[in-house]
Amino acid sequence: MKSTKALFSLSMALVCSSAVFAQNIRNNPESNHGNKFEQLGTILTTPNEQRTASGAPGIKYWQQKADYNIKCSLDEKELKLNGSETITYSNNSPDVLTYIWLQLDENEHNNLSNSGYQSSSLMPQNTTTQALDKFQYDGSDNGYGVKISKITDAQGRPLKYTINKTMMRVEMPAPLVSGQQFVFNVDWSYKIGNRIAMGGRGGYEYFPEDGNHLFTMTQWYPRLCVYSDFQGWQNHQFTGRGEFALTFGDFKVQITAPADHILGGTGECVNYEKVLSPAQLSRYKQSKTAAEPVEIVTLEEAKQAEKNKSTQTKAWIFEAKDVRDFAWTSSRKFIWDAMAQPIEGKSVMCMSFYGKEAYGLYRKFSTKAVAHTIKTYSHFTIPYPYPVAQSIEAANGMEYPMICFNYGRTEKDGTYTETSKNGMLGVIIHEVGHNFFPMIVNSDERQWTWMDEGLNSFVEYLTEELWDNKFPTKKGPAYTIVDYMKLPKNELEPVMTNSENIVRFGPNAYSKPATALNILRETIMGRELFDYAFKEYARRWAFKHPTPADFFRTMEDASGEDLDWFWRGWFYGTDACDISLDSVKFAKADVNATVPPATSSMIKLERPLVNAFEDISKIRNKEDKSISFYTDKDLKTRDFYWKYDRGLEKYDDTERKQVNTPALEQLSSNDKSKYAGKFFYELSFSNKGGLVMPVIVEFTYTDGTKRIDRIPAQIWRLNENNASKFYAEDKEVASIKLDPMRETADIDESNNTWGGQAQATKFQLFKQKANAAAARGQSTGLNPMQAADKK
Repeated sequence: MKSTKALFSLSMALVCSSAVFAQNIRNNPESNHGNKFEQLGTILTTPNEQRTASGAPGIKYWQQKADYNIKCSLDEKELKLNGSETITYSNNSPDVLTYIWLQLDENEHNNLSNSGYQSSSLMPQNTTTQALDKFQYDGSDNGYGVKISKITDAQGRPLKYTINKTMMRVEMPAPLVSGQQFVFNVDWSYKIGNRIAMGGRGGYEYFPEDGNHLFTMTQWYPRLCVYSDFQGWQNHQFTGRGEFALTFGDFKVQITAPADHILGGTGECVNYEKVLSPAQLSRYKQSKTAAEPVEIVTLEEAKQAEKNKSTQTKAWIFEAKDVRDFAWTSSRKFIWDAMAQPIEGKSVMCMSFYGKEAYGLYRKFSTKAVAHTIKTYSHFTIPYPYPVAQSIEAANGMEYPMICFNYGRTEKDGTYTETSKNGMLGVIIHEVGHNFFPMIVNSDERQWTWMDEGLNSFVEYLTEELWDNKFPTKKGPAYTIVDYMKLPKNELEPVMTNSENIVRFGPNAYSKPATALNILRETIMGRELFDYAFKEYARRWAFKHPTPADFFRTMEDASGEDLDWFWRGWFYGTDACDISLDSVKFAKADVNATVPPATSSMIKLERPLVNAFEDISKIRNKEDKSISFYTDKDLKTRDFYWKYDRGLEKYDDTERKQVNTPALEQLSSNDKSKYAGKFFYELSFSNKGGLVMPVIVEFTYTDGTKRIDRIPAQIWRLNENNASKFYAEDKEVASIKLDPMRETADIDESNNTWGGQAQATKFQLFKQKANAAAARGQSTGLNPMQAADKK
């Protein structure tokens, strides 16, 4: 008993001293452990009554509200928009405000009032005179940008305001204390730009073949900046890249447009009976219960409208509640189709607007893709809360609440390529998906682009996979990010980089965070744990303003997983995954004291374990019998390309040759019964890329069977550079491969395989060496294999 107690006391002393030592070496670059697994600590914001340590909103969480009543008119002849708005701003913060900030995003097109950060490198490739006007600095005004006519309070008294580039500060006549509202009016106008020539998210596209315009009206009204508990006013200038931080509110918008235009907008149109023909209104009502999209405005009606331009006007009225923004579209070119999609007992109108140039693709796929998207996103997050979801073909890609703008036109003869089809489906899913991130889970896009684009790209990936399990997804599968991850460190930025500082915007803000979350779901946490935590994040922060800390903490809080090492590596760092299988040691115990031949060097290993699109998620989706894909449920979505892609590629068989190895020493009679037939392997790994990740080991046995061992990333805790693991196998191993399904984004697969001759050892000597090292291992923290190797 005394001996046991003494050993226990010694062990506890070692544990305590190790803890102190570990504490001291944290953030020590010279240490080979403790840095990458250090808790994020003060890197994250300090929890408080607004945002808790669990990642949930606190008991004193607050956010502002801005309600808009807007009237505007579209002058197609002069290409101008005139508008007036009444804004009711509610101060729900505990602070006293003396001014408020509004965004004037259209000033990005003005050569005098833009942010001043643009350079020639940001100009469209097909530079036109209009595009060059944007960069004109000779002192003359190019005429674009917001022109403020007047700003008054609720009683019509003028208010003082100051325009600073793309931001406008309005001073209140009296301090606005907590719980009060401030009502004011703004009259404005602006010259609408040619979006195709000048770039940007909003404007018009002109079709010279028929002399018509297609308007995408975005960032078109002066709108409130966010005032938050974690930042105060988010009034960073709009440079054209970092998108928007916006305040939730209710909208009533009246839009006067040419009488032959068809309009779509955020929210529900409340006066269809006044703006649609009786036939169109009847088709709209029919579409509410139709199983297939119904053409509310037909192709022939759209073609006829293109020819006969009306000089009259109509006023369309839209209403939307709990939205952070409002966008709309207007054109006489539009075909319009719709159908309803049930979501958690509610009916959501899924609609598409498109010109004849996109008819062959959009009529067949667009509205169905909208319906599939909101249904799938609802499954992975929260039920879609809005009554409408719309896809507009406008030769671009941009998102707003309940409406988005996408591309997808056919060849002039109506045919389309597989690339065009998949590109259209991908952009529709992505932009419709933005309804959830950031339109509902309302992150600050200007500060943390990945919280918008990255999270959305991840769920887009899941949605594309569930449309068709062979969909050629570009964002999500780990192997698709490898080329980016292997770039030199001086060409990379962490995912947490501010939007304006990112050089490679697509990989950094979209692909890398999407890939990271997919790895977290498939490889590290597992689907059940991940999906529960991800849904909890969406539930907690729906219609609120989350920060990265809220996301990171919620994912850990709801799953019971310590993921600080993962956030540190994938979101705060630029290290890549490159795990090398450095050596394989082998021993065998056999009653006959001889060893069967071990494998020698591989002649070739050409067989890919997955084809180009068979990533880990696709494989598991195919194996999960509870999953059904959209193209299986709706056979009309199976076009020529779907059928063409059904063939399976054949894999080359692995060839190998064998050589003899030295015989083992005779075992004792006890060892014969205990170890007879066992094959022993010690695998040594090194972390060459610096990113700590799980080690996934696939054994291929000489009988052709396989087994995968998944070693958690914590194998690197005690040594972030080198690790090893010992295996006792019942069958002889022919070859070993790391990361066989390419799910860790390993940038160098040439050091992932072993198929050569193992370094044979004599089991008895090996056993004695391991036993002798066992005691040393207790004090050094090494396992017996590591201790023996040190000897």
